[in-house]
Amino acid sequence: MGMSGGNDNDTMSEINVTPFVDVMLVLLVIFMVTAPMMTQGMMVQLPKAEANSLPQSEKQLNLSITEDGQFYINKEPLTISEMRTKLNALAQVSSDRDVLINADGRVPYQKVADLMSIATQAGFTKIGMITQPGGTEQ
Repeated sequence: MGMSGGNDNDTMSEINVTPFVDVMLVLLVIFMVTAPMMTQGMMVQLPKAEANSLPQSEKQLNLSITEDGQFYINKEPLTISEMRTKLNALAQVSSDRDVLINADGRVPYQKVADLMSIATQAGFTKIGMITQPGGTEQ
C-alpha cells in the first residue's frame, strides 16, 4: 500500500460516505418538490374545530365544496347529479373507502348535509370532515 508503514496485509477500515450523502440530498430535494403536489382536493377556507386527526389512507376519497357551491371529487368538478352517479359507481368498486368532506366554512350546512347524504346512499359508511386545527371562539 502507498504510505502505510507496516504490514501490507492490513485492510482499509474507512468508509467513504460521500456517495451516500449525495444520494440522500437528491432524495430530499425530490421529496421537497413532490410533497406539495400530493395533496388532493380544492383550496377552501376550512372551519376550525378541536378534534384528533385521522390516519391518512391510500384508499381515501376527498369530496370538496367550494364557497360558490361547486362540488369536486379530488380535483374534478361535478354537478350534484354527476356527483351522485360517480359516488354510486365508486361505491360499487370499493365501499370501504374513507370519505373525507372538505367544505368551505362559508358553505351553507344544507349543501354539506346533501353531500353526506349522497355518499351514505351510495354505500359509503366511513365519512369524516376535514377542519383546520384550532377551536371554536366564543
